[in-house]
Amino acid sequence: MSRPDPACGHNARVSRPPVPLSAEHIPPGTADWRTPDAQRWLTAVPARWAHPLWALLALVASLVWDVVAVPAAPCTSTDPCGTDWLGLGIAVVLVLTLYWVWRQPRFALAGLAALLTALVAEDGVAAVFGRPSGLAFLGAAALTAAGLVHRLAAAARQRSLALEAAGPAAHPLPAAARTFRRGRLSFVLAALLLAVAGFGYWQAQQVADAYEERAAGATHLSGRVTALEQDDDGVDILEVEADGRTHRFETAFPEDFPVDSRVDIVVDGDWAALVAEPYDAFGWELLVLGGSVAGLASLVNGVDGLTRAKRLRRGPLPVLRVLVREGHDDGRTWVFAADDPEGLRPILHFHSLYAFDDEDEEDDDGDEEDDDEDGSDAGDDSEAVVELGRIAEILRGEDPAPPLREAVLYGVPYAGAEVAFVSRDDADDPEVSVECSVTAVKPAVPGLVERGPQRRKRKSPRRSVDEIAVGMTPTTDPRVWTAHGFSRAVGLGLLLVQGGGIWAALDEGPSWSWLWLVVGLPWLVTAVATALTWRITADRDGLWVTGAWRVRRVPWDVITSVRHSDDGIRVGRAKDSSVELSPTGWAWLERRLGREPRAERVVEEVRALLLRPELRPLEEASAGQQGMPVGPPLVALSVLWGVAVLLLL
Repeated sequence: MSRPDPACGHNARVSRPPVPLSAEHIPPGTADWRTPDAQRWLTAVPARWAHPLWALLALVASLVWDVVAVPAAPCTSTDPCGTDWLGLGIAVVLVLTLYWVWRQPRFALAGLAALLTALVAEDGVAAVFGRPSGLAFLGAAALTAAGLVHRLAAAARQRSLALEAAGPAAHPLPAAARTFRRGRLSFVLAALLLAVAGFGYWQAQQVADAYEERAAGATHLSGRVTALEQDDDGVDILEVEADGRTHRFETAFPEDFPVDSRVDIVVDGDWAALVAEPYDAFGWELLVLGGSVAGLASLVNGVDGLTRAKRLRRGPLPVLRVLVREGHDDGRTWVFAADDPEGLRPILHFHSLYAFDDEDEEDDDGDEEDDDEDGSDAGDDSEAVVELGRIAEILRGEDPAPPLREAVLYGVPYAGAEVAFVSRDDADDPEVSVECSVTAVKPAVPGLVERGPQRRKRKSPRRSVDEIAVGMTPTTDPRVWTAHGFSRAVGLGLLLVQGGGIWAALDEGPSWSWLWLVVGLPWLVTAVATALTWRITADRDGLWVTGAWRVRRVPWDVITSVRHSDDGIRVGRAKDSSVELSPTGWAWLERRLGREPRAERVVEEVRALLLRPELRPLEEASAGQQGMPVGPPLVALSVLWGVAVLLLL
């Protein structure tokens, strides 16, 4: 497995030790899950041929072939095309089975058995084995069943290996984990979705009952199909002549009613309907199908999660000492061997949530009341702003990588299992936290789409600080990096887009399209001003970062990271949100033309100054070297351009 990329902060090249877990929170006899045992556990994963994607492709292909090869029964007066709830139920089982093949192997086996039973009951054994498409479906079902059984056997093998690594020690879950509840959201979603399906069923029955009631008192006639055509919307129209009148009917199956054929109709005044195709409840049936599939899937997920959680709380559990880290990109919890302090080889992953003891929640409520009475939370607005800024950085992926933490894993880890763990969130936090899995355990092995607890890989390898520092000599004057040719080309292109957008919006006079100016113009002005004139100046005390609207001072001692991503430069700060310049060029095009992206080079040199103080300039930057934002003048220019457009039109 590839080594995760380090974080891009000022300590990016320094390996931080895992956050320790005090001995009092480690149950007696807890064994370390070491790399040899973890690698044996990983080798027990299912073979690549058993990946659910191959089974799904085989099932879908064979089903499509069978549908195309076996013509549907025609709509007739004796067998009209009305609602088919039995067929709809089989379709629900089919879609659920395809979903379960990916997520729930045990339920998928039951779904396959139900589908095969329905197929044989409807067509007969001889008919199924007598057509190639039927044999193809049976072969796909056999391949799917073999893969499902293999996956379950691999999970059982992983379970035995985990028990062997844990040894005889067993301990009950922490109190907070025993009160953790799973599946509530799934049950709520299931209730809502099944209610939607029930509403669709009721509406479809209303349509069918309304037809039956009116047809009972209508006149039954036999007519001749005189024409078959399509209207402007592409709907097939059937013209039937009966009793000296011509009736027009919409039909979904025009091939069942050739011209000059005889059809039965029912007529009641101006109302008429085909007996073979009496009404259209397809929309309501589709609602029943979607609501039933989604509702039953949510219900099964909730029951499965609740069952696994109850199994976890039944009694003493095996425990393993491991290392954990929260994934930076997707919030997954990644588990590493206890002797892997660098976090290089993940073992498994899952999503988790914090579990809180009822007593802890009451204590927290009491503390909040005391704080309110003392007024100690007054004046915390600035801290709240900082926290909001940090949350925004997390959402943008700009926050530092989460630390590696020592943890105790409760439960037997295997594919599809439920676990819990105890760890400390931070080295400065004396309290331990309890987290419970809310998704099934998955082995951390390369799949069809490889994933791992690392950041998105860079398109070009990052050079070490030492390598960058070799090409930099200490200077007295401040170092200045400004917008280069590619960046200015991007700015000019966006400026043309801005001017054209203003012209197009104002071309037809006042209209709702002016709202696009209100929404898009501020972003365009900011992007154009930044791309044309961005500047970073490094002097003795820190950086001067010139963007579209202001020049910001960032001292060296508050900088936590310097990154280049999404054609922008971001300077992270310890107690405030990051300072961002975007766009600063077009890195993709620069690489395609065989050039090193200028913005990446700037980031590397600024990082070298951050980590090598001896390379920093000795003097402060003058006002001229700091640069000047051009956002305000560009706004004035845009207003003048808009006025000119209005005068010229």
